[in-house]
Amino acid sequence: MASCKYDWPAAGQRDAIGKSTDRIDGPAKVSGRAKYTYDINRPGMLFGKMLTCPHAHAKIKSIDVSPALKHPGVKAALVIQDVGSEIQWAGDEIAAVAAVDEATAEDAVRLIRVEYDVLPHLVREENLSKDGDRAKPAGEQKVGDPDKAFADPEAVISEGFYGIPVITHCCLETHGNVVEWRGADSILTHSSTQNVSGIPSQLGAALRAKKINVQDSNIETICQYIGGGFGSKFSIDRWGVVAAELSKQAGGKPVKLMLDRDEDLEVAGARPSYFGHVKVAASKDGTLTAWSSETWGTGGPGPSGVPPVPYILTNIPNIYKKHTSVSTNIGPARAWRAPNHPQACLMTLAALDDLAAKLAMDAMEFLQKNIHLAPSYLVNTYQQELSKAAELSEWSKYWHPRGDKTPGHLKRGLGVSLHTWGGRGHAGSCNVIVRPDGSVTVQSGTQDLGTGTRTVIAVVAASTFGLPVDAIQVEIGDSRYPFDGASGGSTTVGAASAWTRRGSVDALNELFAAVAPSLGVQANQLEARDGRIQVQGNPSKSLSWKDACAKLGAKTIHTVGKNPGPCNLGSVGVGGVQVADVTVDTETGKVKINRLVAVQDCGLIIDKLTAESQVYGGLIMGVCYSLFEEKVMDQTIGRMLNANMEFYKLAGIGDIGGELIVHMMTGPGYDERGVIGLGEPPVISPGAAISNAVANAIGVRVSQLPLTPRRVLAALAKGGIA
Repeated sequence: MASCKYDWPAAGQRDAIGKSTDRIDGPAKVSGRAKYTYDINRPGMLFGKMLTCPHAHAKIKSIDVSPALKHPGVKAALVIQDVGSEIQWAGDEIAAVAAVDEATAEDAVRLIRVEYDVLPHLVREENLSKDGDRAKPAGEQKVGDPDKAFADPEAVISEGFYGIPVITHCCLETHGNVVEWRGADSILTHSSTQNVSGIPSQLGAALRAKKINVQDSNIETICQYIGGGFGSKFSIDRWGVVAAELSKQAGGKPVKLMLDRDEDLEVAGARPSYFGHVKVAASKDGTLTAWSSETWGTGGPGPSGVPPVPYILTNIPNIYKKHTSVSTNIGPARAWRAPNHPQACLMTLAALDDLAAKLAMDAMEFLQKNIHLAPSYLVNTYQQELSKAAELSEWSKYWHPRGDKTPGHLKRGLGVSLHTWGGRGHAGSCNVIVRPDGSVTVQSGTQDLGTGTRTVIAVVAASTFGLPVDAIQVEIGDSRYPFDGASGGSTTVGAASAWTRRGSVDALNELFAAVAPSLGVQANQLEARDGRIQVQGNPSKSLSWKDACAKLGAKTIHTVGKNPGPCNLGSVGVGGVQVADVTVDTETGKVKINRLVAVQDCGLIIDKLTAESQVYGGLIMGVCYSLFEEKVMDQTIGRMLNANMEFYKLAGIGDIGGELIVHMMTGPGYDERGVIGLGEPPVISPGAAISNAVANAIGVRVSQLPLTPRRVLAALAKGGIA
């Protein structure tokens, strides 16, 4: 079968593809030259601040911004939500000002007068029986005959309650923008965003809805660097539109409106909670026969999402599941790295681990025995990954039946989990430019979230042209460049690698056509290798890259690479397995990570170093939500109690503990699938793996994340080991 012209090079001809390449933006970041949105300070810039609602649920009776507008140094003020508006969460935006400095803006905000009718609220959803009419059915399904399966006298049945709370995105750089008008009908935004190409149309539509006439094509968005997004920064958001309005009111001056940390934690997105009662059954040899779950959760005032349980083992023959969505006044949910999957993973893998313990069965063997119930295309991958994870974690050496029976208060345990994700590349495009002086530039309106997108683009282009990676100039982060999709769903590397490859191959073929007469051969007889254009298999008959480009004369090659496009350069659907090794202090309740092992598939790897970094980042983020993170709401006052970095806990270096071991599944059977995204998968399993490891160590399940000392000690008091 003839190969497609854009196909990835064969294993022995990939140059930089698949090797470890340092990030090309690393020096800019570590030296402080990289400029994030928070670092942007435009000439004559004003500072925006917003007044937010102190109540979880209220209606605005009256509002007056005139005292703020009269305050010295204030250049603009506006009402965001007017009289009669019903506010659904504390921290929602009511009014805004722009002033000559932050202190003046903060003083002016305090002068705004608002009266509210305070309404009843609900901010805690853990107890479904108390949620009343806020609880709405969100889905129910029955497969097979679960009642009959559970009634089987030979069945071994395990039942349990499991929960994972609302957490926030807690991006290092808060949400916000610097917005300015360039004349009467043109806008420039510097935005902290995962969606550079999409922001102009969002802002344009929002302003036109307010009778401010500006065309999308006259709006430019720039984001060279972003301090984290994790799914929360796809939109211009209300505060971005407000910044544009304030700027216009102030004569077009730039307005910098970045959320303060408390605002960001309260309103800029959260991951929905998930609680549930689960019952699972198996035959005495460990074969799964039935699943039943009644679950609920909140995504704030909107839908909570429906996590896919049973997770991974979707072909259990008898299934009943029912989910309830609870509407609460806590601020809206947003996509959080692998939406719904960490919740479903914990609910499923914790329940299965408890069943394995009841069967007195090794948890790893239990999963191997039942892995045929996973989607067929992933069964072989999981079998290999479970075996590799067992090897790397020294499972046979350290795993033991539930409850570490060794003397002393330090108890060691192991837990295993597995996960999946999609990751097909999104629609997007790029310019590839090859100039007569030999310089090469790739341009796209994509964004690098800190995951190595720039480096991936450079590696693909360099490998196609036979050049070193540092010979490629990558220009991204500006909506004036060709459109690319938002960076979410692990879709960016699959897209960027594909459109770079297609555009680079087309550009190279144009160069071959220009060079072929000089080498006395047809263009299709040439290849690019080691900085030269040469006759295939004959390095002695060649031109240096620079001399070859000089043959272009005054012409510059300019091609457009697109995704999707010809040839199969990527795929969808990956699997991963993780093992946690922990020590629990039964006197203090503290959980210490000894080792986390991650075995991950992502198809063809472009840059091994960035791929491994994605997994390391997922593990670290997983430790955060497993041991520390929780949006703590007070039902009496309706407010978040820990909206600051002192009490919204994240893991520090000392909390990560021992080894993080990452093994990428590559080579035959994996590389042929092409590139598949890796951003989300590694963050899914840590919660379940660590929870299972703690249960293995202390002999009792801590039913809810995070696994704080208080919860661990409470579980021990209810029936743990001595």
